[in-house]
Amino acid sequence: MKIILLRAISWFADLIVLALCIRAILSWFARDPYSPAGKAYAVMVRLTEPVVSPCRALLYRLGANTGMLDFSLLLAFIMVRIVARLLMMLVYIIF
Repeated sequence: MKIILLRAISWFADLIVLALCIRAILSWFARDPYSPAGKAYAVMVRLTEPVVSPCRALLYRLGANTGMLDFSLLLAFIMVRIVARLLMMLVYIIF
């Protein structure tokens, strides 16, 4: 049971990180919202925005004015990994 939970947490975190990577790469190519890349980018934004939005708000509250650069995706990568590790440690301790 413990191994299944640990793998599920790890795979879910990996899927979120993969979606964030795809979003970052598609942002370079999605200039036209009606192109296939633009539509795929819109889908990835809808999927990953619940993870990225709190990171963006946290950076704004901290006063991290980075101009055109958006570090919220980078912070989201880090936060997903930290939360996954904490959940895995919690599952390991409890079960």
